[in-house]
Amino acid sequence: MEGRKAKELAAAILKIGVGRVYIDPANLAKISEAMTKDDVRALIAERIIKKRPAVEQSRGRARDMKEKRSKGRMRGKGKRSATRKVRSQQRKTWMGKVRALRRTLREVREKDPKALEENYSEVYNKIKGSYFRGKRHLTEYIEGAKK
Repeated sequence: MEGRKAKELAAAILKIGVGRVYIDPANLAKISEAMTKDDVRALIAERIIKKRPAVEQSRGRARDMKEKRSKGRMRGKGKRSATRKVRSQQRKTWMGKVRALRRTLREVREKDPKALEENYSEVYNKIKGSYFRGKRHLTEYIEGAKK
């Protein structure tokens, strides 16, 4: 059997492309003696015909870049392709802010129940509606409502 035909049969048996089949040049005589698919299987078992490893893309450079980015490098304005809204999820930042404000509101109510006797739900809804810039703004608003 010709070397090319043996290669094609070996590729079909190994379920790989013809380019990944390696035939040992020292044993070309044995390959020419092979007649059937079973003979090619025997040559594969004898390791005369081998499967080359798949050539994959190296991740080394990607790992280096990831390490640099974790340090804060490579994140300048020139590297950004998306808008600010897309790069930081607005929903998550809002949720973090609201949770912090609600926690603060709860603490204020536990500490001084009379401070928010009438307008607790009003302040709660203002938090929900993004009325307050932060925790300090909330506490200032509550102190102003006390007076």
